[in-house]
Amino acid sequence: MSDPSTANARVLAVVSSDVLLTEDFERWVESETSGAVVTFRGVIRNHDHGAAVLSLEYSAHPEAERFLRECCETVAAETGLLVSAGHRIGALAIGDVALVASVAAAHRAEAFAACERLVELIKSSVPIWKRQYLADGATEWVGI
Repeated sequence: MSDPSTANARVLAVVSSDVLLTEDFERWVESETSGAVVTFRGVIRNHDHGAAVLSLEYSAHPEAERFLRECCETVAAETGLLVSAGHRIGALAIGDVALVASVAAAHRAEAFAACERLVELIKSSVPIWKRQYLADGATEWVGI
């Protein structure tokens, strides 16, 4: 994992071309008070809206990691929980992990709710775009 941004000790936020290891993000949020660790892994699939997808490429705004950190800080402030997230950029293949979001809490309901809030906030706020390479030779941008 590349240099994580940890300006706020309650969050870990990483935007990197390196492979994202789910266990790194889970370990970061775990503690002896954690009864539940919920992790979301966004995985590259081979289709989108009926079109066959061969691969894709993620591009990020230069400040994308700051936006990601702000999403994590928002959820940490709202919940009082430890929060971690990473988004991959660059060329990705089918089956690769593009997004990891992890939250630990004393109980599963709050961990699930916090993780869902985090993923939705990331998807709506972080300036990262994907270019899909389709089986018919076309390409399309998503999220721009």
